[in-house]
Amino acid sequence: MVVPMKKVSLLVMDKNKKASLEKLRELGVVHLEKKTGSSKALTKVLDRYTQIEIASGILTAYIPKKPKKGSKKEEAPKFEGDLAGRVVALSERRKKLLDYMFNHQREMKHVEKWGEFEPANFAYLAEYGVNAYLYDIPLSSYETNAKDVPVIVLAKNEKNKSIRLIAFDAIPNETPYRLTERPLSVVKERNLYRRTEMNKIEAELTSLSPLISQLEAERKSLLADIEFETARAGMELIDKDMKDGDAADLAVSWISGYIPAPDMGTLKRAASENGWAFCADDPAEDDLEVPTKLKNNKLTEMIYPLTGFLEMSPGYRETDISGWFLLFFTLFFGMIFGDAAYGTILFLVSLICIAKTAKKGVPLIFRFLFLMSISNLAWGVLTCSWFGFDVAHLPQILQNISLPLIVNVSDAPGWLASYNANNFWIQSGLVGAQATVEVMTHSITTNLMLFCFSVALVQLGIAHLKGIISNIKSPKVLAEIGQLGMLLGMYFVVISLVVFNTGFGGVKPWQLYSLIGGFALVFIFGNYEGSILKSIITSCANIITNVLGVTNVFSDIMSYIRLWAVGLAGASIANTVGNFASPLLSHFIFFVFGAALFVFGHGFNMVLNVLSVLVHGVRLNTLEFSSHIGLTWSGFAYKPFAKR
Repeated sequence: MVVPMKKVSLLVMDKNKKASLEKLRELGVVHLEKKTGSSKALTKVLDRYTQIEIASGILTAYIPKKPKKGSKKEEAPKFEGDLAGRVVALSERRKKLLDYMFNHQREMKHVEKWGEFEPANFAYLAEYGVNAYLYDIPLSSYETNAKDVPVIVLAKNEKNKSIRLIAFDAIPNETPYRLTERPLSVVKERNLYRRTEMNKIEAELTSLSPLISQLEAERKSLLADIEFETARAGMELIDKDMKDGDAADLAVSWISGYIPAPDMGTLKRAASENGWAFCADDPAEDDLEVPTKLKNNKLTEMIYPLTGFLEMSPGYRETDISGWFLLFFTLFFGMIFGDAAYGTILFLVSLICIAKTAKKGVPLIFRFLFLMSISNLAWGVLTCSWFGFDVAHLPQILQNISLPLIVNVSDAPGWLASYNANNFWIQSGLVGAQATVEVMTHSITTNLMLFCFSVALVQLGIAHLKGIISNIKSPKVLAEIGQLGMLLGMYFVVISLVVFNTGFGGVKPWQLYSLIGGFALVFIFGNYEGSILKSIITSCANIITNVLGVTNVFSDIMSYIRLWAVGLAGASIANTVGNFASPLLSHFIFFVFGAALFVFGHGFNMVLNVLSVLVHGVRLNTLEFSSHIGLTWSGFAYKPFAKR
């Protein structure tokens, strides 16, 4: 359930606001209201945090590969001084060296073909009236333009039809070689020096990489400092004219936030002990900054690792569906993963994790994993899915404990032979006799599809039952009843069209009446705000939206078919892996390759299944179910100002 909140405003002496914030942080119950502010201390902390982030990123690139087995683990070196500053400075120096080396490399390429010479000698000759130029020009230009120019030919390249020479006068229509400032030997020497220096920098960064954990520890500490200084900078003076002068000691600052109603006693005691003045009231109806704190039993709170990972939280005034979320997500997990062998692996992993953390307190994530593994294992046993192997090749005991209604078991228990789909569907008048043929022909697929749509009916029906309870004292309850009627009628339309393939002829009149009557109730009372007439007028104005609402119900029910389809895809991949690996496993020579293929293939499939669960299992809860219950997940979690 959502814990009720109070909005509080604290008044403290401005000169004591730092000490007051320290006390408030120790208290750890107030979620501070976000306020913008700036200060020198905050800027300093933010700059330091940025430097730590940059230094961590630099050192991450220099972490050496894992040492070989048997090698001794060396202790991390000790660094006295500013580690982050040193790392950043080394990185900047390395960048400059790279720029120098790049420029020298171009200079070397420019001068290497001329060999070793002193560029200053050309200036020396010019002082005595001898103008010498270096040229690298085509042979055709030399023969045409350099006839009357005294030259010394240095090299001739017949392949490229070019010539290098020293000319003692400018050659018309040709540009002379631009002399460098240094001879080739000096350029090479400097380049070697800088390369050596860069190697030393990289070696030092590699040696400092084990200290990245120290940077991470400082980064976490800085996060707390940033939170503190942000709160401090956001505290406002009651009277800004009292900031300076003789009245500064009397200046009062204030800060506001939210606190769970059950913790109000804790805040009152702290206010009395520290001389704070405060006021508290219920948050305003239009206040969108109220955080959400959820309180549930130990079973329901197992969904928190998932919602926390996805950073999802219901709005403060929205319904908490944690229990229903966990219940249906557990079912969805089992159906999508759908393999008892995978479930066994997850079960053993969760047991090991629980055993290792039992003394200190088992984290929620391991309890959550344990529950999901049970669901996966149970569904896999019922469907007789074990690493995707053909059911006929599995031990008879595994076939016997499966549920034949949803698995193709070659030697099914005798009671399945007498199973007649006609019993329930025909006798209840829900489908015609034509559907019986479809049920018997495609019984397994039909049953699974029927189960998926029935899950949709149950989950979405729960959403509207909660709506009925919430609006029981308002005429709007009729709209929720109408939504439930539309859902029920559309459910039978879906199973007639999709499951039994009987078309609209398989839909009974009372099912259509449920659909049409539900739409009428939603149309009349869906926008009720004190007047039925205004509600009808509003519905008429939004007639297209109301009509689309019917198709949305159809698509929401149809969306649950993904549970069968995605599970079938995972099973097909598992079966394919088994088909490829099994022949290799039967041969001694290829056993290793077969085992590697088996492990990699099923490991990859498990990863895909995890992604499928996160996409499809979460979607059905946060989109289809949430939209019917009126939940937008627009909230954010309660995070008190506290030491972390």
